[in-house]
Amino acid sequence: MDTIYRTKDILENFNISRQTLYNWISNDLISKPNTDWRGWRIWEEKHIEEINKLIEEKKAKSESKQNKIDKFVQIHSRRYLGSKYKLIPLIKKVIKKECEPFTTFADIFAGTGVVADTFNSANTKVIVNDILYSNYIIYNAFFSNESYDKTKVKQLINQLNNIKPKDDNYFSINFGDTYFSYDNARKIGEIRETIENLANSNVINFREKAILITSLIYAMDKVANTCGHYDAFRKTIDSGATPIELLVPYIKDETNKNNEIYKVDANVLVRELKADIIYIDTPYNSRQYSDSYHLLENVAKWEKPPVVGVARKMADRSDIKSDYCTKKAPVVFKDLIDNCNCKYIIVSYNNMAQKGDGRSNAKISDDEIIETLQSRGTVKIFDEDYKYFTAGKSTIEEHKERLFLCKVN
Repeated sequence: MDTIYRTKDILENFNISRQTLYNWISNDLISKPNTDWRGWRIWEEKHIEEINKLIEEKKAKSESKQNKIDKFVQIHSRRYLGSKYKLIPLIKKVIKKECEPFTTFADIFAGTGVVADTFNSANTKVIVNDILYSNYIIYNAFFSNESYDKTKVKQLINQLNNIKPKDDNYFSINFGDTYFSYDNARKIGEIRETIENLANSNVINFREKAILITSLIYAMDKVANTCGHYDAFRKTIDSGATPIELLVPYIKDETNKNNEIYKVDANVLVRELKADIIYIDTPYNSRQYSDSYHLLENVAKWEKPPVVGVARKMADRSDIKSDYCTKKAPVVFKDLIDNCNCKYIIVSYNNMAQKGDGRSNAKISDDEIIETLQSRGTVKIFDEDYKYFTAGKSTIEEHKERLFLCKVN
């Protein structure tokens, strides 16, 4: 006769709560036991086997998830001005309710790429674009369908982490003990030079180069002596700063089938582009991203230009300046919207017009956004309270991020 167990035995043997056990039954994760004449549950050997198997599966899943967290870096894991990572739930909610079904999603001011990544699925083609080369490199790491050797990339990242530079280099001379500790700056320069040499020697292809540079950029963010961007650095630096460590980017290869990646003026791109949804997240104010991320542009391109001023910025940044940060913003916005070829236009924009200091004020008014979008179709507005980053000169009240949805006629 098979051994019979009481519920008390099960709870004690597996160190689980009664509620957990009953949840497993109600969710059909284990079979429901019979009861005796008193209504007490009768647990048999088959139940013991099912519970053992379930616990092992949960343990393996937990360990796998932890390994991914420990060993990989995800696309959202960096600080970036205007990142829409926290706004994604609202974006998903609006698109699910208003725009489905769709098969192409274009993010033409993609920034970190987190919004495009949200919709990068096996059934959806994403189109990503940004004027910054550093972001273009990151998109090629996360969204490209160019083949790459995963084992090679992991081995190279391990080798780069073990580099022990002996001499000064372009990066340590220009950025040591400012944006980074001297030791980290010297290692960053040596790592970047090594990546360039690997590419020039055809040891790695463009995708592999992009993945290695992306790994470096994300690692730099963790040890930078800044408040999240490179417009300035903190006056004091920790000489014992955490050593820089590169991680392998977590890439969803199975979804990167037909994606397209660009680094062009968005107003030019829309004239050639066709998509179901075009998502637009222009710069809001006069703070140029070319000033905030000049250092990452420098690292990504690795042309070693002269740098000037206390902030050590590349002297010529004219090719990455945006008209959306100037008085031209309403005009270029209208030109952009007029040339969108899509079913839906979604615009992210805040309500900062005349709320902060001069640099923080939004360049396009609500009336201008609504009037421009209404010239293309029916407009709905969705909003969400948002914590706004300031440089300490502005007191921002009732700051909101809004989504303007236009169903194109």
